[in-house]
Amino acid sequence: MGRLDGKVALISGGARGQGAVEARMFTSEGACVVFGDILDDEGRRVEAEIRELGGQATYVHLDVTSESDWQAAVAAAVAEYGKLNVLVNNAGIVLGRSIEEMTVEEWDRLFDVNAKGVFLGTKASLPALREAGGGSIVNISSTAGLVGNDYNLAGYSSTKGAVRLFTKSTAIQHAAEGIRCNSVHPGPIDTPMLQESRANRGSGLSDEEQRQRVPLGRIGRPEDIAYAVVYLASDEASFVTGSEVVVDGGRTAM
Repeated sequence: MGRLDGKVALISGGARGQGAVEARMFTSEGACVVFGDILDDEGRRVEAEIRELGGQATYVHLDVTSESDWQAAVAAAVAEYGKLNVLVNNAGIVLGRSIEEMTVEEWDRLFDVNAKGVFLGTKASLPALREAGGGSIVNISSTAGLVGNDYNLAGYSSTKGAVRLFTKSTAIQHAAEGIRCNSVHPGPIDTPMLQESRANRGSGLSDEEQRQRVPLGRIGRPEDIAYAVVYLASDEASFVTGSEVVVDGGRTAM
């Protein structure tokens, strides 16, 4: 018996990295999953892989900055699987710039994807979650949304801090409807986004620098985050809302 048996989930940013691992793990735990991204070829490959293993998954094109894309993704979940129980706002981008180096356009792009995307996903999903009798929203923030840093991520940190507080407001406003909302705060995780951050001038640390800053002595795996997301999506977390789950190897405890 899976921990998510009978649940239908919608996951953004699911074509690769952390989101793809979440989609695979959700289906292995019995959920039906609709997952979206702008990387359509990669997304369709993940869909095929999950189905070959017997999982129920549907890929949809989803630009998280588009309200109509979100509405279509929610409609697809309800049409394909009959309801919506879980939303995972996973999609995000990172850009390393100092405050003086960052352009207004770069700042706006970070907030469009990382903060407005979470708002739009939540807004589009709430009616379906309410119709299902309640559910769980899991917002992927970051340890950068909890503490400052010294490697040029002021814009990224600001978006993730916004996600943290939006999560708490959502939790309070919709608790009476049985809709829970929590945030997950990963430390350094071995994903394509982490590798891309190193390719951007002034952003990110080397693997060795990352490891030196983590008490457990390693960079996290996408599965480390996915396990936390599965827990928050499941009925095991029925008394957990408005909370922050930090998965960082002890980094923010230092």
